[in-house]
Amino acid sequence: MPYIDVTRLVNDVDPFELSRSIAEAGKDAGSTSWRNATTEATERPLLAEGDREDVREYFKGFGAWDDEEIAAWSDSELDALVLQYAAGGLREVQSLCPGDGLADVDWQEAEALAERGTVGGNLYPQGDSLMIYIGT
Repeated sequence: MPYIDVTRLVNDVDPFELSRSIAEAGKDAGSTSWRNATTEATERPLLAEGDREDVREYFKGFGAWDDEEIAAWSDSELDALVLQYAAGGLREVQSLCPGDGLADVDWQEAEALAERGTVGGNLYPQGDSLMIYIGT
């Protein structure tokens, strides 16, 4: 399963623009967030070609899409989905674990919450980079 660099969510793209709720941004929050994510993914592709099938398999486990839908995702849509997923996870740890680390997160606290099952735990700092592990 791939480790993916999502540092752009720290340096270039506001995670709120890619992942927000109706309560935060009104009834068009979902469509606007998706449009922003697909635009970002189209302008700057995210995944290496060899990672795409592993990422499709990972998201298949969510049970939200059938095999035909997943197979039909374009490269940009798959990249956008990863960006939205990472942005949502980052926003979660930023709100629960504010700190002075990369992306204004206390990563030790985030790890402790992940060990308790409070947060997903697949985002982590690696030097000056923010990585996400897409796998189980």
